Amino acid sequence: MNEKPVSFSLTPMSRRKVIFGGSALTSALLMPKFAMSNPSTPATAQPGGVTMKSVQFKNGAVDMAGNLFLPNGFNESTRYPAIVSIHPGGGVKEQTAGLYAQRLAEQGFVTLAFDASHQGASGGMPRFLDDPMRRVGDIYSAVDYLTSLRYVDAGRIGALGICAGSGAAIKASSMERRIKAVGTVSAVDVGAATRKGWEGKATDADQFAMLDAVAKQRTAEAAGAAPVYVPYVPNVGDKTAPLDLQEAADYYLTPRGQHPNAPNKMLLTSLADLASFTGFDRVDSLLTQPLMIVAGSKAGSLWHSQELHARAAGPKELYIVNDSTHMDLYDGEGVGLAMNKLAPFFKSTLSA
Repeated sequence: MNEKPVSFSLTPMSRRKVIFGGSALTSALLMPKFAMSNPSTPATAQPGGVTMKSVQFKNGAVDMAGNLFLPNGFNESTRYPAIVSIHPGGGVKEQTAGLYAQRLAEQGFVTLAFDASHQGASGGMPRFLDDPMRRVGDIYSAVDYLTSLRYVDAGRIGALGICAGSGAAIKASSMERRIKAVGTVSAVDVGAATRKGWEGKATDADQFAMLDAVAKQRTAEAAGAAPVYVPYVPNVGDKTAPLDLQEAADYYLTPRGQHPNAPNKMLLTSLADLASFTGFDRVDSLLTQPLMIVAGSKAGSLWHSQELHARAAGPKELYIVNDSTHMDLYDGEGVGLAMNKLAPFFKSTLSA
């Protein structure tokens, strides 16, 4: 079969190359396996005296898998402030979202990192669907879960989003009044990134090419064709991709940050869901909660953080980490630099 690659420059995490015809797909891709967390798993020790336990909570009919972090000296009779940590597109709770959750737990917060529905260890079919509005619903359900814990103060709940998790966190916080403070790290409105490209330079023609490809694939699947999957990040060493995405490949596809539940793929048809998302569209009127925005000065995604800061209605601060890229804030020293702002921000905004 002659298969023609179709390239897109709009996508939030890479220049996609999609092969139509599906001859390389196997039946294993149609029903990929995923492991559900066991709610009876005992708590495990983490740095800083923090303990972590695997939990499950419901988002409608979907079983959501999360890791709950409890601070040093945790006492169930105490009422703690809590923070939901939302992972990047294609990520899972064991990566940077879990690292920030653990570091915030060291500061005295109960924190929850979870896998988006249809991804990671959470339920939801089809697998590898990436629909930002469903992720917003995941956040609502995560807040529901936190309010059900007797040791969480339901009046002191915050949200932290990393990369695409920021767009979902901002959208959720604009509508969810139980979220009292919100922070972002390397923020990305995945809808804008899909429409405009990673660096905000894509054309309408690029967008039409992507949407035409989605339309062709939906028609093929309606006739019985197998799903087609596209990657979030390019191959390691792909120098044609923007620097942020080259570094993303180093994080997600090497031992630095890779995880078996984050296989670097999503349904091609998800691109239409991503393109229709508007994470920052109501922040000028509805995002009245305190907002802390942390981004790297060398990040190709910096324009998202700058736009968010310019438009948000409530108290806000944009903290730019000098000489840092988008991915520098996912692990290592970059997390410490971000935490220098996030820890005091959440402590002041979620104080008793």
